[in-house]
Amino acid sequence: MFRTFFTTALVALFFLTVTAASPANALDLSSMTDEERAAFQTEVRAYLLEHPEVIMEAVAVLEQRQAEQQSAADENLVRVNSDALFNDGYSFVGGNPNGDITIVEFADYRCGYCRRAHPELNELLASDGNIRLIVKEFPILGEQSVLASRFAISTLQLAGPEKYAVVNDVLMTFRGDVSVDSLGRIAAELGLDFEAISARMNSDEVSKVISDTYALGQRMQISGTPTFILEDELLRGYLPLEAMRELVAAARKG
Repeated sequence: MFRTFFTTALVALFFLTVTAASPANALDLSSMTDEERAAFQTEVRAYLLEHPEVIMEAVAVLEQRQAEQQSAADENLVRVNSDALFNDGYSFVGGNPNGDITIVEFADYRCGYCRRAHPELNELLASDGNIRLIVKEFPILGEQSVLASRFAISTLQLAGPEKYAVVNDVLMTFRGDVSVDSLGRIAAELGLDFEAISARMNSDEVSKVISDTYALGQRMQISGTPTFILEDELLRGYLPLEAMRELVAAARKG
């Protein structure tokens, strides 16, 4: 099936090339007889066998166009949802709140790649000093993810951003099962009022943060974590530290 599609696409590409090169003598495939069409396809096949590099050139052009189209579509998603991304009023804001570059992170505490990115993102914020970070709690990997996010959001709402930052670090490095008991132990170690935090975890205020973030993720066509928005660029998946630094530098240059 793929081979048939690919061959058809190459025939079409060849036809378009001929048409563009000589519009006065443009071919009309729809007006060809079956015999003429078969002869034409034979000529195309012979040409491609003689010049196979054309196939790779065509694939490269197609991939470039698709990448450009996806980039433009992602930029539009960021633009349309900019208020919810950058100014929702309830997400944690860290790094330098007045930084000249903003990074939004959609993360899940049970996500292996989120855990891998976490220390590198912290290093980026510390070494740069002029990046604003917004964290979107996006628990998509099961009940333990949701429980961890409810705990973190409740901490943010009751104890403030400094305590949330500590909880965020702990949960990203936590290796056991997330349960009420384990969260209680974490709260005790951090000097948090777990009774108050746990009482709020299933509140409408916490549930609304999660549901609103789910809705935003759906509008942004985000299906995995981590996902980053760096200014107007949507970055899907884990990126190593040096790649992030390069993207930040490019964003500053405009």
